[in-house]
Order: sequence, then C-alpha cells, then structure tokens
Amino acid sequence: MAKLITIVGATGAQGKGVVSAFINNPAYQVRAITRNPSSPSGQALAAQGAEVVAADLNDLASLKTAFAGSHIIFGVTNFFEPFIAHQSATKAMDIEVAQGTNLALAAAATPTLEHYIWSTLPNALALSSNKYLIPHFEGKNRIDAHIRAHLPQLLAKTTFLWVTWYHANYAFPVFAPYWIPTANKYLQLANYAPETPIQTIGDVSANVGLFVKAAVEQGGVTREGAVVLAATETYQAGDMLQVWARAKGTKAQFVRVGGEAFREVWPLWAEEMGVMMEFWDEFRERSWTRNDGGKVLGKEDLGVTGFKSLEEAYKGLEL
Repeated sequence: MAKLITIVGATGAQGKGVVSAFINNPAYQVRAITRNPSSPSGQALAAQGAEVVAADLNDLASLKTAFAGSHIIFGVTNFFEPFIAHQSATKAMDIEVAQGTNLALAAAATPTLEHYIWSTLPNALALSSNKYLIPHFEGKNRIDAHIRAHLPQLLAKTTFLWVTWYHANYAFPVFAPYWIPTANKYLQLANYAPETPIQTIGDVSANVGLFVKAAVEQGGVTREGAVVLAATETYQAGDMLQVWARAKGTKAQFVRVGGEAFREVWPLWAEEMGVMMEFWDEFRERSWTRNDGGKVLGKEDLGVTGFKSLEEAYKGLEL
C-alpha cells in the first residue's frame, strides 16, 4: 500500500520541492495542503496527481482533519509573510510560533504517523551565547523546544530539517546587487566580510525534495530528533556574488559597509537578515552546528546527489 505523505505549504518554495520528489513515485500518495485548493497553484497540484486539501495553520482543528491518515508529514511555516504584512519581527515570531506549534500538535494527534519532517533552523541564540537573536530562526527554535520538551512521542518520529540559503535570497533588498551606471557594474552592499561562508540549498524547489526523500527512506537514522542539513554547496560571500555575475554575464563588486550604515539603509530588514549575516560572519562553520553538540547529517551521510547547481539556479533568477 502506498504511504500517504502530507505536505504543508505545498504551493510554496519548499513544499513544491517536496511534492516534486514524491508525486511520480507509486510508493507514495501525495496530499498537498494549501489554504486555497481552487487557486491556480492548487489546481496545478491536482493536475499533477496530488490530493489537494484546504487547511489553515492558524486553525488546529483544520490541520488535524487534513493530517488524518498520514504516514509522513512535511511541516513548514512562512515567517516572512507576517513579517512583511505587519512590518514587525516580534509579531511575525509570535505568529510563526503559534502556527508551528499547531502543526506539531496536529501531527502528534495523527495515530497513523510514522515520520514528521519539520523545516527549521539552528539555534543561533544559544550558539552565540545570546548575542544574536535572528527572528526567523528564533521562532522555529521555540517550536523545536516545544516538541523536545512536551511532545516526546512526536520527537521520536521527528527529523529537524535545516534548509540553508536560497538562490532567490538575492531578490531581497538587503542582498540584491544594484546596477551603478557610472561604474558599469553591479554593487552588493554587505555588513559582513566577503570571506563569510554561506551554505546554500541553491534552488530550493529543485533540491530540498531530494533531502526529504532521503530522510524518509533512511528513517532509521533520521528520526529520533535527528538533524539534517539541507545544503548542496558552500561559498564565501564574495565568491557567491561572482557566481551570480558569471551566470548573468555581467560584472559585480562586493562592497562592505559598517553595521550602522547598513541599518540606516534597511532598518527593518537589517534587524532580520542583517543579523543573520553578522552571525554567519562571526561564527562561520559553527553557524550550522547543534548547540547540544549532537551530530548533523549532511548530503554525504544520506547519499543525496543530483542537485541543480547554484550557478544554474542564478541563471533563471530575475531581480
């Protein structure tokens, strides 16, 4: 009998990638969760063969109904939707914590569940001894803590999936290269060093599903609260800009500015993405480690291959 995999946020970047990894595999039945199944993206999922079901992350009862019969659940939240809507990192964290807790509670209440894959991020606040609170990390970390402290049966079935840098992040104003006609090149302003290492998933919709599929198929090592790092490549920040420039057939220059000037240009975004970059700049490779010292499983551990490269992803990115 086919396993039922239920995918939250199936029309989003991560969810679409997970759908694509399972939709044509007869060993799995795909249930796609979206707020509006009648939307063009919802209809497109149905045309691919997915069962498209409505649910709202703010409504625990709707999630319990949508999860009924699931053997595998992929859970993800979208910090940036409320962040942009409310122009507040604090409000966005509160909403994300509530939504992620609802996902966990609904998953825990699903008697058929065998595996819960929860898309989260490292605990930057703990790793930095409370120096760096990155809002879109911190909300997820509070959900992690709830699972670990209050849902032991769910924890035994859980994979914590850390999804790294998207190629599409260059569309954010704080990362976008800007064309300077008098210089005849693009400039990227940064509050971090060009040597800052950035682990990347590249095109998340192409690559994240490969990690989720590997985690599902190797469930013996990826459950019990295991952490999987969904990263395909690592670049220094300055080199990553040159990958983008090469993909676009143009010239670009990395320009480092002080943190204060960076915040004056992008006050809201600097307190979100800018803090993340300062954390990565200071903690480098330690940024993607567990604060409890446990093992982090990467692509080599899971034997994941066949990725779309970052450069290929950048070729298709329009800013």
